[in-house]
Amino acid sequence: MFGDETPFDATAYEIESRAEFDGHLARGSLARLIVLGLRLDQDPPDLSGVDVHGTLFVGCRLLSAEVEIDLIRRGAHLIPPFDARPYPTHPAQLYTPEDLSFGFDRHGFAGMYDTVVYDHFGEHGGATPDIREALAQRLHDAGIDNALGKALNAWVRAHGPDGTVGISGAVGIMGGHAEPRGSAAYRMAATLAWRLANAGRLVITGGGPGVMEAANLGAYFASRSEAELAAAIDLLAVAPDFRDHDPYTAAALRVRAEYPPPAAGDAVARLTHGGLALPTWLYGHEPANLFAGQIGKYFSNAVREDSILRLSRGGIVFAPGWAGTVQEVFQAATKTFYRTDGPSGAFVFLGSAHWSGLPVEQLLRPLLARSPHGDQSELVVVTDSLDEAMTALTG
Repeated sequence: MFGDETPFDATAYEIESRAEFDGHLARGSLARLIVLGLRLDQDPPDLSGVDVHGTLFVGCRLLSAEVEIDLIRRGAHLIPPFDARPYPTHPAQLYTPEDLSFGFDRHGFAGMYDTVVYDHFGEHGGATPDIREALAQRLHDAGIDNALGKALNAWVRAHGPDGTVGISGAVGIMGGHAEPRGSAAYRMAATLAWRLANAGRLVITGGGPGVMEAANLGAYFASRSEAELAAAIDLLAVAPDFRDHDPYTAAALRVRAEYPPPAAGDAVARLTHGGLALPTWLYGHEPANLFAGQIGKYFSNAVREDSILRLSRGGIVFAPGWAGTVQEVFQAATKTFYRTDGPSGAFVFLGSAHWSGLPVEQLLRPLLARSPHGDQSELVVVTDSLDEAMTALTG
């Protein structure tokens, strides 16, 4: 994905609605197309005379076993839906804050969709599920991968390759998940993300609380004033600790109600106003980040972490954080050293006092200086200045 500035458009080969399906049916061929999650057992179509050679049906419900056998005999491939799971095994789109928070108004944090899936994840082995659950989770995550590619392709088309930035305008923001709302570090991350979004950059986070929420919040307020962003942070700060699940989530929903997202139905506008979040149910005890525009939630933490770093081609901001953040620093450095995903943007370390207490800069500079692609040590910037951070990230 994103080997160059002209991404492959998978949507031409994928059928995600009954209207699309019926259009192809009228033309007499579904050959080599991918049909995602349709209820073909309702108002069942006549498929007997349709070319289905190489057609892939993923998570579709068909009228009978006889129909399934006939399709396979004529060259189709079927991946059936998995029953009795609270999550889709074939998501065609990324999640939204509305999706993850569904049910909170009636049942609180314990009854919202995000928590229900996390509880199911824990009850079925967590990171070591049985084979059936593992297959269902892998199919889900493959669907998220696919949806993520389509969403980012749309954003790139809106911003390049002939526009201002393209995928090189995607900037990752990492940092501590336990950073309380209203703290200096929280406000700094939110303000930097607000400035980046207003400069046409796509903000990408790990989708958790703390610095990650602050960054998505800043992007969410891109079309509003900095004063309104500060006022929203004050409203959120009444519930500063993510471990107080219900008040923490309720405060986020109140801010969303007072400051509704612009153009909520437009996928590109959602990414522009709120950015992208890539969380994981491995950390499902953390409340959902409800300010991201689109959310690619994964079961696999390894896939999720690699995706954040792989997509942050315009640079990465490391706000104060500890073990998880430091791990991401060196994962990113390895990618930059080998140019695994192409040229890298700046590594901006916000908070010189914090980062001076860890030997990150002392290790990174000599490491990146020895890259087989030339000296990369100049990419490392340690600063307390948002102006300096913006210069490093936007030129």
